[in-house]
Amino acid sequence: MFPTWLHALAVASLLLGAACALLLSVQVIRHPQHMTVMNVVWPVSALFGTVAVVWAYFRYGRLATMEAHHHAKDRGEEPPNMTGTPFPVMVGKGALHCGSGCMLGDVAAEWLAFLVPAVAVWFGWHSLFEEKMYAVWVLDFVFAYALGIVFQYYAIVPMRGLSPGEGLVAAVKADTASLIAWQVGMYGFMAFAQFYLFPHLAGQRAPVNSVEFWAAMQLAMVAGFLTSYPINWWLVGSGIKERM
Repeated sequence: MFPTWLHALAVASLLLGAACALLLSVQVIRHPQHMTVMNVVWPVSALFGTVAVVWAYFRYGRLATMEAHHHAKDRGEEPPNMTGTPFPVMVGKGALHCGSGCMLGDVAAEWLAFLVPAVAVWFGWHSLFEEKMYAVWVLDFVFAYALGIVFQYYAIVPMRGLSPGEGLVAAVKADTASLIAWQVGMYGFMAFAQFYLFPHLAGQRAPVNSVEFWAAMQLAMVAGFLTSYPINWWLVGSGIKERM
C-alpha cells in the first residue's frame, strides 16, 4: 500500500497538471499560435511542467500568437517572439517541443503495454529482458520518436519552405539527439522511482494504473527536460533546430 500522504500528493500533482493544461488549451484556442504545432505543445507540456509552463506561456508564448505575428507584419516589423524572447527561453521552448511528443508517445505506449501485455513481449519481454519495464521502454522510445519527428516536421517545413523529403530529413536531424537526451532523463528518473523510491516507501512498484505512477512520470518528464536542455542549446544555436 502506498502511504496516504503520497497518494494525496500524487492526486494533487496530477490535478494541478490537468488544470494547467486546460487553462493553456483555452488560451491557444482563443489565441492560436503562429506555429500550429505549438497549440499542442503548450497544453501537453503543462501536464508535467504545471505552473512553470503556464508562466512561460503568458510571459513568452503569447508573443508567438497569430495575432502578434499579423500585427508585426502590418507594421513591417520582426515577429515579437523573435525580438522579445531571450535565447535561453528559445532553447527551453525547443526542448518542450521535443518533450511534448515524448510525453504523448510515452503515455500511449505505457497504456498500450498495460492493456495488451503481448505488446511488451513483441518488444523483448521474456526474450531480451526479464523486466517488462525495459521492453516497454523500447516501445516508449518508438512511439516518442515517431511523434517527435512529426512535431519537428510540422515546425520546420512551414518555416523553411522545404519539400516533404527535405522536411523529413531536417526533422530527423533536429529531433534525434534531443529525444535521446530527453528519454535518458525520463528513463533514469523512472528507474529510480520504480526500483528504489516506491519500494522504499511502499514496498512495491507503482503500476501503470495508479496515480503514483503518473505523478512520478511528471517528474520524469521534468528530468527529461533538464537532460535535453544542453543538447537543444547546441541544436538551436547551430541552426539545426528552429528558433521559436
